[in-house]
Amino acid sequence: MSLLQVKNLVVEFPSRHGTLRALDDISFDIAPGEILGVVGESGAGKSLTGAAIIGLLEPPGRVAGGQILLAGQRIDHLNNDEMRHIRGRKIGAIFQDPLTSLNPLYSIGRQLTETILAHLPVTPQEARQRAIQLLKDTGISAAEERIDHYPHQFSGGMRQRVVIALALAAEPQLIVADEPTTALDVSIQAQIISLLKKVCKDRGAAVMLITHAIPQGCAFNPRCPKAFDRCRQDRPNLVQAGETRAACWLHDGSAA
Repeated sequence: MSLLQVKNLVVEFPSRHGTLRALDDISFDIAPGEILGVVGESGAGKSLTGAAIIGLLEPPGRVAGGQILLAGQRIDHLNNDEMRHIRGRKIGAIFQDPLTSLNPLYSIGRQLTETILAHLPVTPQEARQRAIQLLKDTGISAAEERIDHYPHQFSGGMRQRVVIALALAAEPQLIVADEPTTALDVSIQAQIISLLKKVCKDRGAAVMLITHAIPQGCAFNPRCPKAFDRCRQDRPNLVQAGETRAACWLHDGSAA
């Protein structure tokens, strides 16, 4: 049985110039213990799909059609309070910049224990022990000491491990990981992906992994009929193109 079912999802953004349909008829399922990769270039709607699932679409964006079901329960029509209960408890979220997920004024331990206490029937002491174990499970050494450290005392890779621990704190059924390795170097990226796979295997959680697998050079070069050698080597910057701007070497004066 599928844990997450997205059926014919439509997301729209009303504006003064009409309605923009950002997602049009998207459907997929994720089973418990499965990792689903969502791949595409910037602007394709990957993060928007994740935001719709966890109930964090920025206004005026809205789900205009279709359904999102978690363990058979429809969640796309829930209000903010109802979704807040599901986020953390049933759905964990990991974002590409760990600093946006961590409060710099609170210790790692406080953030983990508050999340655990908000969703699970445990005592503060039990919550702290669980937080320490989560840090150990995500590969943070000396967890008993580091639990009282603050986000700025961790490296980028270690902060992302803390964010994963935070996402797992309330034992959610689904993890939505939105480009969780983008800001990290290649060796740390491999460690984070390996960690997510381990979480999937050990806990039976489903993972929706959003990534952009962008090629060298212009992101569109594999399917652009006018691509030439420079397009496959260098990424273009925005340049003036008539009355608008375009990130395309065809509009760059040095392209010839």
